[in-house]
Amino acid sequence: MPLGRLLEISLAATDVAASLAFYEGLGFVQARVGEAWPHAYAVVTDGRVSLGLHGSEFASPLPTWVAPALRERVGTLQALGIELEDARLDDLALHQLLLRAAPGQLLRLLEARTFSPPDVPAGHSSRLGYFEEYALASREPVADGACWERLGFVAFDPVTEPFGKVVACSRDLNIGLCDLDLGAPALVFSAADMGARIAALREQGHRFARRLPRALAASGAAILEAPEGTQLLLVSDES
Repeated sequence: MPLGRLLEISLAATDVAASLAFYEGLGFVQARVGEAWPHAYAVVTDGRVSLGLHGSEFASPLPTWVAPALRERVGTLQALGIELEDARLDDLALHQLLLRAAPGQLLRLLEARTFSPPDVPAGHSSRLGYFEEYALASREPVADGACWERLGFVAFDPVTEPFGKVVACSRDLNIGLCDLDLGAPALVFSAADMGARIAALREQGHRFARRLPRALAASGAAILEAPEGTQLLLVSDES
C-alpha cells in the first residue's frame, strides 16, 4: 500500500492531559510514547484505532501512517497523481510527508513509529463500542472513492439509505465518504446497545453536539465532542 501501515489518528489537543483523561475514562488504554516530537504527546487505543494527542497546532484530525524509506515513496506517490502538500526529509527531525486526498483530507506519512502499542486484552472495547471508520463529508462519494483507490483502498458500491455513502476500505482503516453535512471529520463507533450507551454518557455530563444531519438524528445517532474538539459519531450497528 502506498501509504504504509496506519499509525494513529493524530489529534491537535490544546490540553493533552484533559484529552488523555477523557479517553481513558471511556476505556481507552494509554501507550508508551517515544521522544520523536518536541511537544507534549500521548497515545491511547481501544485495540482497533490509536489516537495520538499532540500539544501542537495542525489540521486535525490527521490520519497518520508509518512509511519506511519515505524518500523512495515520493516518486511513487507523484506517479499516482497524489498531491504532496509538504515534504520534510532533512536529517534534523523525523522524516514526514503531508499529502491531500479527496475530498480535501490531509494525510501524514512518517518514517518511523512514535509509540509502542500497549498490550490490550483480546475482546477489549471502549465505552464507545466498535470503531467502524473515519467519516468525511462528500458531495461526490463515488468520485472521491475512486481517488482513495489510487492510495490502495478498495471502494465498495455506493448505498443510498439512510444517506448516500461510499466506504473505501484498507487493511487498517475504513474511510466513510458520506453525503452529509458533518461539519468536520468524525470517528465512527457502533454498538447494538448504542442508545443505552449514549444515555449513560449524557447522564455523566459528557458534551454532545446539539444538531445533527437529519438522516443521523432519525437513526438515533449522536455526536460526542471530545475536549480537543474531535467528533465521535455514535451509531447503532443496525442503522
